[in-house]
Amino acid sequence: MNKRLRIAVMASGKGSNLEVIIDAAQQGKCPVDVAMVLSDRPEAGALDIARRSGIEEVVHLDPKAFPDRASFDAACAERIEATGCEWIVLAGYMRILSSHFVRRFPGRILNIHPSLLPAFPGAHAVEDALAYGVKLTGCTVHLVDEVLDGGPILAQAVVPVHEDDDRDTLHARIQEQEHRLYPETLKRIAEAGFTLEGRLVRWNKPD
Repeated sequence: MNKRLRIAVMASGKGSNLEVIIDAAQQGKCPVDVAMVLSDRPEAGALDIARRSGIEEVVHLDPKAFPDRASFDAACAERIEATGCEWIVLAGYMRILSSHFVRRFPGRILNIHPSLLPAFPGAHAVEDALAYGVKLTGCTVHLVDEVLDGGPILAQAVVPVHEDDDRDTLHARIQEQEHRLYPETLKRIAEAGFTLEGRLVRWNKPD
């Protein structure tokens, strides 16, 4: 395969995963071109990171300016398609994507989630892991489908849970692994690619 991936990143927050992807790309460690960063929040730190990094398309779209989720997602999709991006990378994007959006980019939307899916899907994965009393958690890079945090799993990293952990300490250690795993997974997609057999991801051998 061995090609550079042209990606759009959708983010709602401070943009730490976006930043590590941009840094890895600029250092030649991850063969991607971040062509666009799109956020639903005007105050998102991800937008500032994108502007500082010289990303060609930095876009804020306000969901309140659209009559419903589907029309907002359609506007996002049109902006992404106009940039010629092949992949969409969710990096702390806090809106649930509509089915129409997901079907428009089948098998080309990635997300990273702070648990070892299928355990603890949803917005409170770190808190849920602590409350359940698990001794191991972690993070998962997966394809996005129409089930929340339910798409095929591309990569995972394990993080131990310490007895004195709270939400912040555990999340910080999970994010360390996220920042390693996300660029690595994008690199593997660019250099090797994969095929799907049902839910099972079969990685190709790199050229």
